Amino acid sequence: MEDLMERYLSVCAELQQPTHASVLEVLGNNKSSDCCLKLAGNDQPGARLTDDDMLVLTKTLEGNSAIKGLDLRYNCITDKGAVHIAHLIQDSKSLQSLDLMCNDIEADGAEVIAKSLHKNITLKTLRMTGNKIGNQGAMQLATMLQINATLEEVDVSDCDLATQSVIAFAIVLMNNKRICAINVSRPLLFSLQEETTVHMAQMLVVNNTLKELHMGKHDMTDTGVETLCEALKRNISLRYLDLCCNRITRDGAKHLSEVLKQNCSLEILDLSFNRIEDDGAIHLSEAIKLPHSKLKALSVTSNKIRKGGLLSLSAAMRVNSSLTHIYIWGNKHEEPVCEAFSGLMSSGRLLKEHTDVSPYEVDGHVFLAEASHGLRRHYYWTSRYGQDRDSSNSALALMASDSWSQKSHS
Repeated sequence: MEDLMERYLSVCAELQQPTHASVLEVLGNNKSSDCCLKLAGNDQPGARLTDDDMLVLTKTLEGNSAIKGLDLRYNCITDKGAVHIAHLIQDSKSLQSLDLMCNDIEADGAEVIAKSLHKNITLKTLRMTGNKIGNQGAMQLATMLQINATLEEVDVSDCDLATQSVIAFAIVLMNNKRICAINVSRPLLFSLQEETTVHMAQMLVVNNTLKELHMGKHDMTDTGVETLCEALKRNISLRYLDLCCNRITRDGAKHLSEVLKQNCSLEILDLSFNRIEDDGAIHLSEAIKLPHSKLKALSVTSNKIRKGGLLSLSAAMRVNSSLTHIYIWGNKHEEPVCEAFSGLMSSGRLLKEHTDVSPYEVDGHVFLAEASHGLRRHYYWTSRYGQDRDSSNSALALMASDSWSQKSHS
């Protein structure tokens, strides 16, 4: 790191660019020889990094083999800065993780980054979340996945993808045997035919590599879920399915329960912000009760579930010990429900870090308060209160502990 600091100061002088306080602080504090440079704009004092800072930073990192990850979230990087990053990607022999979440990169920037990855053999994780690369930029990234043989995780959620680019990713994944996780949440879809869901389902039938799929905010209905479930019955690899913020009701939950009953591989299921109601929760509970159920985490936050459905889920947890994480905030918590989940926690069956509710008592009555735990608590922000590990990001904790995750990264 001392050598990197000297190199940074030298490049600043050579290019006649001012030093950046955040870069100086990170380089001064980071003493690891095998590390990630964390330069997230929302977690550093002072001004955020710009395109000119990218020129200096990328030239500083040229030829460096110690830096494995680069976290550049929430900065002011545009297509011009993306060109500098693309040069670094193309030349790097060590960079494994690149996080460009919520910058100002558009289609042209996505294109140069995609082209730089054609010959890259080290990068495993690319996160473009929140950059408005649109359909054109996403098509370039999908094309890149036909050539690149190293990437394992790609996040293009909230990037204004259109139907064409989502379908392109699905088609590419039919043949790509390296991608283990993909996030295509919140595309801009204007059709009611659910073409993206149909193509993702067709991909799941033939893909035996993908472990994690995020399809939040796809306007998916029960019909789309049924199509997806028919494919899941034939899939043996998917472990994490995220269908949050769709239009799934009790019928969709019933289709998912049928998949879970067939000894499927799913371990994490996110149905947050749908409308499965009591009947949907009861269907899921019936699947969870089965001794061969592998489901470890279930999120049904804000699903209009009342007493019957929530009590059914708590009873299922008492029967089967495989489900260790459950998230129920945003539903109707009547007193029997509060008592049931309070009992699960007091008995040790449900750890307080593995749910998003916390019991308390007033005048002899038990209530549930919201607790700040969730499947992906730190997805859009960075914890400022020290290292927040497994307890706050359950999906990552479960994935890290599972043997399939270790195998996928070997």
